[in-house]
Amino acid sequence: MTASIRSVVSACFALALVLPIWPRHSLAAPRVAVATNDFLNSIGVVTTFPDRGQPLARTIEMLRYCRFRWVRAGIEGLSDDGPTTIQTFLDLHRETGVRFGWGLVSGGSDVKKLLETGKVLAEAGALLAFEGNNEPNNWGVTYQGEKGGGREPSWMAVAKLQRDLYQAVKRDPVLAKYPVWSISEPGAQRDNAGLQFLTIPPGAQTLMPDGTKYADYANVHNYIYHPHSPYLADNKTWHAADPTAASKVDGLFGNFGVTWARRFRGYTQEQLDTLPRVTTESGANIEGPVTEEIHGLNLMNFYLAQFKRGYAYTSVYLLRDRTDEDGNQSFGFFRADYSPRKAAIYLHNFTTILADDGTLAKPGHLDFAIVNQPETVHELLLQRSETTFQLIVWGERLRGQDRVTVQLGVTPASVRIYDPTIGIEPVRTPTNVSSFELALSDHPIVIAISSGRQ
Repeated sequence: MTASIRSVVSACFALALVLPIWPRHSLAAPRVAVATNDFLNSIGVVTTFPDRGQPLARTIEMLRYCRFRWVRAGIEGLSDDGPTTIQTFLDLHRETGVRFGWGLVSGGSDVKKLLETGKVLAEAGALLAFEGNNEPNNWGVTYQGEKGGGREPSWMAVAKLQRDLYQAVKRDPVLAKYPVWSISEPGAQRDNAGLQFLTIPPGAQTLMPDGTKYADYANVHNYIYHPHSPYLADNKTWHAADPTAASKVDGLFGNFGVTWARRFRGYTQEQLDTLPRVTTESGANIEGPVTEEIHGLNLMNFYLAQFKRGYAYTSVYLLRDRTDEDGNQSFGFFRADYSPRKAAIYLHNFTTILADDGTLAKPGHLDFAIVNQPETVHELLLQRSETTFQLIVWGERLRGQDRVTVQLGVTPASVRIYDPTIGIEPVRTPTNVSSFELALSDHPIVIAISSGRQ
């Protein structure tokens, strides 16, 4: 459903640190922006590589089209002879600029290989972070002769592997500056190895000793649809990104607050609110009531909800439908024949509208208010490197619309309003107005606001 947009009244606008020459609107209040580039850098994807039948050239095409900034990858399937080699990733970085979350992936335990290959990526500027094991509850590990995770009764082997991975990265003079992301699914621990902490605090009463360091960021796989939350609903992606116990998906609280399997205690809610966090896998499958349209809207909204709710990086499963395994044929931004789904088209439009590769040393303030903002309407204030503000207002209403008024503090030089479900050109360019109504339904509207002063 496409939102309709109508201009109604005039008010005022102000850039950071610039005194307005017009009176401020009484409802507008200053908000600090976030660099547009920071948000764009958060947008990642999971993809198949040549060892699973997806040619590098087609992967490059798809990544470029959607403008993904990072890719979840690792040493699984990597070999000297190929078809997936370290050169595969260097080529992918050179052609698209993507960086890599570089992990042990499913069942991996070769820390030496992970660091050696990670160092090659780092030298090329292609490394984003290191990641611990992928879902050890589903793919157990064997480390130094000890089995853990999977169907084993203990997770101690998983814990020792993650501890050693962290120590190895931080002891390396080249790699120490790169963050380490935790394993995914620590909430599944069968014994209390303390993996629900980044660093085990004093008195935690875990099997691993106090002070054990595992990671710099918590890592979750908060899929939008979950057995505890399987149905379409308002605020679907907003709730999936929720860091509190209210979230019904496999989120931050169930993995790092109180573990979902055995109820081991981790961080308090106050600590979770500011805990550094990433998502290395999430998404939605097109089936039943989840149509291609809803899938596309969900994924676009999810990147926004995640960033707004504190996730530094988010990787969505999957770039293209896999053809080498059952059960994963309709998660992709692209179909198996490489044709783009609506998810790819919408994200292409969205990232093209926002596009910014520059740096912004200190984001400014924008005075604005959203009048009568209901719980299904959310906002994110960005600022481009050339100082244009980009106010994103999005709705997550399954049916119907929410009508809100956006009021700016001082009249801007220009306002351009975009709808990524329509295209990359403005749908409205109102003049001499700074208060306007939005009719929001189920996707974002981007409002580019310029003072005319650089």
